Amino acid sequence: MSQAAIQNQAPTITDAGFDVELRKVSKVYNNETVVRGIDLSIRRGEFFSILGPSGCGKTTTLRLMAGFETPSAGDVLIQGRFMNQVPPYRRPVNTVFQSYALFNHLTVWENVAFGLRLRKFSKAEIQQRVDEALKLVKMDGFAKRFPTQLSGGQQQRVALARALVNRPTVLLLDEPLGALDLKLRKEMQMELSNLHRELGLTFVMVTHDQEEALSLSDRIAVMNQGKVEQIDAPEKIYQQPQTPFVADFIGDTNLFHGKIEGFYPTMLWVITESGLKVKAKQPENGNTLTSGAVVLSIRPENIRLSLAVPDDEGNSFEGRLRNVMYLGTHAHYQVELLSGDRVTVMRPNVPTHLPGADTPIFVSWSAQDCLALPLV
Repeated sequence: MSQAAIQNQAPTITDAGFDVELRKVSKVYNNETVVRGIDLSIRRGEFFSILGPSGCGKTTTLRLMAGFETPSAGDVLIQGRFMNQVPPYRRPVNTVFQSYALFNHLTVWENVAFGLRLRKFSKAEIQQRVDEALKLVKMDGFAKRFPTQLSGGQQQRVALARALVNRPTVLLLDEPLGALDLKLRKEMQMELSNLHRELGLTFVMVTHDQEEALSLSDRIAVMNQGKVEQIDAPEKIYQQPQTPFVADFIGDTNLFHGKIEGFYPTMLWVITESGLKVKAKQPENGNTLTSGAVVLSIRPENIRLSLAVPDDEGNSFEGRLRNVMYLGTHAHYQVELLSGDRVTVMRPNVPTHLPGADTPIFVSWSAQDCLALPLV
């Protein structure tokens, strides 16, 4: 297809400040739908993450943006231009893969210059761009080395430089830190954050690592079974999940299934399947719950422990301590309630004497910390 033909199929539309838009996009493989009519609008210059478990469709979504896959339905737009029929090499995006995909027979400098040479840039332009890109990722002192002579983190930096040297509008990151050990992964998370802030480019990252998404992103799309369950800022994804899946997938939480017994404008009473009567807050999205099945979510850090019955009017239940896990700055306690439910509690580590396994212990939490999520 000629460049003119491609341009004719990619008409400019009104620029709404979005670098990437997916409109009702679906993808079907062998009669199996892996992406189900999703809508995404990624703002110019933001760090946007697509988060979800394996097989949820997040990598396919990224490949649809990159042009490695074509939508079965819907439209992909980049900078307000329709991209469905535009091949990957003509899109203003570059992708950094988990495997890095470096050429081992080429030096670091030659790896970064490879794409520019294919595009017939002048020697002077290539020299300038490659030197700038390597300096940007702090690899200018390694230009003559080969990939096999580099650490995993250094190879990741070279892969980033190779993508950035083309000066893309959007940088796509497919599990970019997945092959690194924990300590190096933390360091590279900081590097990515600094790089994004310095360049001002739009970053779109796919990851299954919740902490990575929460710490790096301006906004997060949580995917499940090919659909987007929630798009929000990290703090809202964590503190105000909109579905039981998001509450369970993001961080640790305690879930109770039950039915609404009574309701007020801001609160409601729920009877759990095990018979607990729990006071919870109404959803903050304005959709007041009045009846039906719900899931209650209480974060472990919002639960208190005491040896005596708490004086407050919140939720309080007796149980027995069953397990303690020491995690450095915090400890996880597992308490079995008299109802048979098991509750995880996370508290800061302080010198304290813990009761024995058969000693009564009480867990309590505020109704404000108890989210009620409708089952749909």
